[in-house]
Amino acid sequence: MTTLTATAPLDALDRCDRCGAQAYVRVTLGGGGELLFCGHHARQHEERLRELAADIHDETDRLSVRPEVVVD
Repeated sequence: MTTLTATAPLDALDRCDRCGAQAYVRVTLGGGGELLFCGHHARQHEERLRELAADIHDETDRLSVRPEVVVD
């Protein structure tokens, strides 16, 4: 999935509309609504979402980033 326009980053409070997991994909619909999806559900419904979407903001690349470990 690709981002067509700049949108606000997703954070831990953004939840998937299908399962409640953390959302990594925001789909803005042509009619003005928006849907949020975890990576799994975004991939599962990708074909149909591309047909309906005016914009897809995809942050699933963050799933493979390992957080830094800070040792005092």
